[in-house]
Amino acid sequence: LPEAVRAFCRRVLLPESNQPGEAPSLISYFEFLSCLFDACCFFVLFFSATSLQLGFITTRNKRAEQLTELGGTPKKHTAALQKAVEIQCLGEPSLYNSLHTALQTLRHVPSHSSREVLVVLGSLTTCDPVNLHCLIKSLVEFKVRVSVIGLSAEVHICTLLAQETRGTYHVILDEPHFKELLMYHVTPPPVTNMESALIRMGFPQFSGGTIGDGADKPSFNMAQLESQGDVSLTLGGYFCPQCWAKYGQLPVECKICGLTLASAPHLARSYHHLFPLEAFEETLLQNISGDRVCEACQMQLTEQQVYICPECKAIFCLDCNLFIHESLHCCPGCIHSKS
Repeated sequence: LPEAVRAFCRRVLLPESNQPGEAPSLISYFEFLSCLFDACCFFVLFFSATSLQLGFITTRNKRAEQLTELGGTPKKHTAALQKAVEIQCLGEPSLYNSLHTALQTLRHVPSHSSREVLVVLGSLTTCDPVNLHCLIKSLVEFKVRVSVIGLSAEVHICTLLAQETRGTYHVILDEPHFKELLMYHVTPPPVTNMESALIRMGFPQFSGGTIGDGADKPSFNMAQLESQGDVSLTLGGYFCPQCWAKYGQLPVECKICGLTLASAPHLARSYHHLFPLEAFEETLLQNISGDRVCEACQMQLTEQQVYICPECKAIFCLDCNLFIHESLHCCPGCIHSKS
């Protein structure tokens, strides 16, 4: 069977709602802090596993507020999420306002990029200005995939929302299950009827501000100009090869010319999702002739079950097999033989 088609570029918005400030709260304040901590870890793993832009939305008191715009720097989203701890979540959440805010951002995303919304819902109610079914039709029209993680119990409108938009809906059992559900969304979901397109990208190298490299004069960081913090002239950075605008981190979309700036490792993050590593063949240790040593950790094989790469025929233990397929995504034996 052919591999599932997955989006190379992802745009994901994460609306989160909770009610820790009310007396009839469904989950405690400490559980709320734990969820925020898990979400911070989720941001870091999200960016380390795939190339995407992420945004964060919070809803309280019947309103929705977009804390961070779509961007590719996990530090910005983590800092905004940590500040959300200080926000007192009063009143009912609004699922309509949250999804409407997300739709207004994602509707302008290019068609070759996936449009995803991951809702973390800690309430059994939602206070909406109009019928939510009308918004669901708009989400389907713009091909926005909405997935929901419930922190309390199943809600019918969330089930309908996930079904209509081809998303998923899960209700957590405990904290480890919540982490497991977050990690489930790290892998890009399979897509259908997505347009194929050539994407213009720039690959700037970091210039340290040495004399003669064109970056020896102090200049403004374009990302700092949008922040509310102190803006100062700095040396060095990543310069857009098309308009020479400076940025401090990659990946980013140039504010001047719109060119997507990235590096080779950022593209490699999405590569292993598009072409996953083939499963190793399981066999018994007694069938192995010669050195019974794991190719990865170089430890003597003692367990009865061992795993063989179908390409290079290298032998691996159980722990290394799991690490290779879950984290490394490439066979050390194949890399060693090619080098």
